[in-house]
Amino acid sequence: MSEPDSQAGGTVKKFLYINRRAPHGSNYAQEGLEVALIGAAFDQDVAMAFLDDGVFQLKSNQDTAEIGTKNFSATYRALGDYDVKKVYVERESLESRGIGEDELMPLVYEDEDDDWEEKPLISVVDEAELREIIDQADVILNF
Repeated sequence: MSEPDSQAGGTVKKFLYINRRAPHGSNYAQEGLEVALIGAAFDQDVAMAFLDDGVFQLKSNQDTAEIGTKNFSATYRALGDYDVKKVYVERESLESRGIGEDELMPLVYEDEDDDWEEKPLISVVDEAELREIIDQADVILNF
């Protein structure tokens, strides 16, 4: 593991929030998103990974009317505002659930280094790449 960067007298840790559960039917998905946003608000290096049924959290056009729960999926659009620019989705999880990359929410952030150009937040990675991302994290939280 590499040494964390120092920032204003504090230490910046690399936090990875792993999301494995479907977006509805439990509080895990919503709580995972809220905890990631809180970590980012405290200037930590936050990344999110979605695998297994967690890939359903980023599916576009979610409609929860029939199940009677709140649809919090629009909150994912706030990730870029909180400087969360690393969102990884495992390719094998998408494929095994019949979800195409084009069915994911079009999440973006504004890159201030590139004249405020919008850039995609989501990177689809394979299982081996995701293992490397996990190995580089200082703190891993599973939801």
